[in-house]
Amino acid sequence: MTENNATPIPNALQELIDVVAKLRDPDGGCPWDLAQTPQSLTPYIVEEAYEAVYAIRSGDRDAIVSELGDLLLQVVLQSQLASEAGQFTIADVAKSISKKLIRRHPHVFGDVKVTGVEEVRANWEEIKAIEKGQTTELLSDKLGSYAEKLSPLTAAMKISNRAAQMGFEWESVDGVWEKFEEELGEFKEALATPDVVHQETELGDLLFTVVNLARWFKLDPERGLSGTNQRFIDRIQQMERYTDKPLTDYSITELETLWQQAKQRLKASE
Repeated sequence: MTENNATPIPNALQELIDVVAKLRDPDGGCPWDLAQTPQSLTPYIVEEAYEAVYAIRSGDRDAIVSELGDLLLQVVLQSQLASEAGQFTIADVAKSISKKLIRRHPHVFGDVKVTGVEEVRANWEEIKAIEKGQTTELLSDKLGSYAEKLSPLTAAMKISNRAAQMGFEWESVDGVWEKFEEELGEFKEALATPDVVHQETELGDLLFTVVNLARWFKLDPERGLSGTNQRFIDRIQQMERYTDKPLTDYSITELETLWQQAKQRLKASE
């Protein structure tokens, strides 16, 4: 299948596989690529995944193509290293995910009937548990998997959602707000002590409650925080654009004035 006059998909993927194999060729390959191991490359998987998400949220077509390419490179690189070690190939990776998708979508590739998204999700989890040899997947195992594999903020949202589905839920959002006030008070009390571990524990409890508030109001905390980060960066960039010396040379009062001016300029440009 081709799109417009683009390179056929199999050819494009094979070209990438061949390029990566050449980079890893001991005879004329790239020293940096040859020095890599599966472990040394793992930070790049996380980094490229975040950059791909950022590009998708930006809606910039070229950026999305570029960042998805960088992410795909990490899959091909890991597969190349595994192939060299006689473990598996990129074909094994592709076959594995195809088989998994077919197994876990019996309503598409089989005779199972579903009535909506929630039933699809329930079937997926049930099939997943059976694949692991469990008649029922333990809640603690599922929550632990989130904590092990996801960023803390994403894991908190997943844990909160799954726990709520299993009955660990407030009767109304008022209970969540009460919990927030309780955790905020405990965090303030912890800050009055010299115990850093206790302070971080209470901070974590407060953040987890904020995640629960996000869940109740159907908000995405990752997207919210990402937006805040970018707005902060944009305002700093505006401040630097309209100053003739480093920001460190300004007083806190002057910085506040520059900050407010930057906010106004950005708002006017929206």
